Amino acid sequence: MKRGSRRKAKSPDYSGVFLTFEGGEGAGKTTQIAKLAQEFERRGHSVVVTREPGGSTIANRIRSLLLDSRMHGLVPLAELFLYEASRAQHIHDTILPALKKGKVVICDRFADSSLVYQGVARKLPPAVVQKLNDLATDGLTPNRTFLLDLDPRIGLARVGARGVLDRMEKEALSFHRAVRHAYLALVEKNKKRFYVVDASQSRDAIHAAVMDGVQEFLE
Repeated sequence: MKRGSRRKAKSPDYSGVFLTFEGGEGAGKTTQIAKLAQEFERRGHSVVVTREPGGSTIANRIRSLLLDSRMHGLVPLAELFLYEASRAQHIHDTILPALKKGKVVICDRFADSSLVYQGVARKLPPAVVQKLNDLATDGLTPNRTFLLDLDPRIGLARVGARGVLDRMEKEALSFHRAVRHAYLALVEKNKKRFYVVDASQSRDAIHAAVMDGVQEFLE
């Protein structure tokens, strides 16, 4: 397996593979992550499936605050700090230990989400978000990131059909459109890492596209 790329030389070495999934609300990340994990396991790999915010006991406590629909008035900078705190704990407790054991880690959202949601949709200075991302991750970067791209109107209709919405899902359509545009702009800056998949397709078609993007890590 390949080693993850780094922004900082001091980041620990590991032998596992780190894959992340990004996308707007209702893009189907949970379903596709489960399918991909099953495929890796079928081929004999040890897999850890995790998510952000959350992913460990302490990080999950922070998640409960971030997604609580009753949390009115949370300012963007405080929101960013909470996401980064959750991320740092998540990496320490879950992600790095698994990667050091040579496992495949598949994460539902990672640092790219902060660049998009807080840095663009919440209009915080991108340089500030990047600096805090770097501190929280210590330079840890996914081997590959899958962006499940979907019209936010379709995605919001999907999550609406599920019932109760969290704090992010309740944001206005304009917010979610900004999220989508920010993701696509991020792809242009990171073409080697990102793999874009049309999430308006059937689940099987999306899975097939994801498998095309992960072949080099299945060996």
